[in-house]
Amino acid sequence: MQTDIKWKKEGLLEGELMQVREKGDVVYLTYPSLERLDMVRHGFSTRLGGVSQGIYASMNLSFSRGDERGAVLENYRRIADAIGFDLECIVTSDQTHTANVRVVTEADRGCGLTRARPYQDVDGMITNVSGLMLATFYADCVPLYLVDPVKKAVGLSHSGWKGTVGKIGLATVQAMEREYGTDPKDLVAAVGPSICQECYEVSEDVIGEFERAFSRDLWDKLFYRKPDGKYQLDLWEANRQVFIEAGVDAAQITLPGICTCCNPQFLFSHRASKGKRGNLGAFLGLV
Repeated sequence: MQTDIKWKKEGLLEGELMQVREKGDVVYLTYPSLERLDMVRHGFSTRLGGVSQGIYASMNLSFSRGDERGAVLENYRRIADAIGFDLECIVTSDQTHTANVRVVTEADRGCGLTRARPYQDVDGMITNVSGLMLATFYADCVPLYLVDPVKKAVGLSHSGWKGTVGKIGLATVQAMEREYGTDPKDLVAAVGPSICQECYEVSEDVIGEFERAFSRDLWDKLFYRKPDGKYQLDLWEANRQVFIEAGVDAAQITLPGICTCCNPQFLFSHRASKGKRGNLGAFLGLV
């Protein structure tokens, strides 16, 4: 197992550092806050424990980046066995950096893995159907996990900088309110492994989008300008603020404490690899 993981503990809730789990050669991450909820099964994959080779080594979960399909399917089998679900349960996103959220039902079972998706442009998913496993994919962007232990529903969304500006976290909470009667105060939320502020340099035009999307009193928390005119942007804090705006209790939001770009041997990072990489997967479902 990778032993030199670089954790970033600032801002984490007490005792809420993500946990490194292993089954055989497969290594994945979990949240204590979600593990305490017996109603869900979840995980976030790492690079370790798969069969892919070269730039995809080894637990690549993307069919669209040039890896061998057979290797990717074997990787899915391994991560599913490690976390504890069947391949036929998976429902995948079709990520295009939107704020679109799909209500996933039994009719979607297997979509994106064992059969073709009948939908497009879906970056977020919610469900109250037991036995389905929502799956979204990453290599620096931000996974957003949501669990409603009262109404027994879950949400999982992909939030890059465009999704964060579009507040897909808010859209996901609102979809759960509308479909399941979720009270945001009941939600247990987690921001997933992704690029940290120290690694995420962006240009002024990106910051302009954040200035329009977030109130001025939050700007100092979200970004700072460097002497060269570039900015460092904090997507973790931005998505935390989106959750708070949606009505989620701040004490119920866990930050990841682990950066994809700081850990390129452990996690895939688009920025660290200059685009030569596979994809990580976030998984969340009701048991």
